[in-house]
Amino acid sequence: MARWAFGILVIASLTACDSAPADLPDNPYAPATDYSAEPVDQLLVGDRLMDAGEFELALQAYTRAAGNRGMTPEVLGALGAANLRLGRLGQAETQLRKSVAEDNDNYGTWNNLGVVLMEADRTSEAVQVFRQAYALSNGQSDEIRDNLRKALAKFEDAQYDDVENTYKLVRQGTGEYLLKTTPE
Repeated sequence: MARWAFGILVIASLTACDSAPADLPDNPYAPATDYSAEPVDQLLVGDRLMDAGEFELALQAYTRAAGNRGMTPEVLGALGAANLRLGRLGQAETQLRKSVAEDNDNYGTWNNLGVVLMEADRTSEAVQVFRQAYALSNGQSDEIRDNLRKALAKFEDAQYDDVENTYKLVRQGTGEYLLKTTPE
């Protein structure tokens, strides 16, 4: 009984392999590429990869977009955002600054630049950048407002910390002094 069922399965599978689907050409080679088709927008691909958390792949897509479109402010902003998410603050800052220099109205890029500056512990500059971003968004972005609040709080806290500390010169050796802070 088992041999009989096995034989039917073998014959059925062989007959299924014998007939090709109707939509495939009778050609042993790969199908030809249709070069007349619209190319995929690599900025869109990069944005979707960023949403998926695939920052390295997004950076590659944005780089391909730069090859197709050139280094437009939109591409520079996207490259800067990807580098920011990858922790490459120096590259991100350079790209974001170039982007806002060419397109001064993109509040998302200004916000990303502010985040880079906060990460680099340049709070006073970040406050100014977040203010610019918030003004450009007409106060409509909750994310930028929250970033501005955090930057202001950190900036005010840093100023308060400086007031509480007193400075004292401590002799380290012959003719060498060290400036130390001592809390009151």
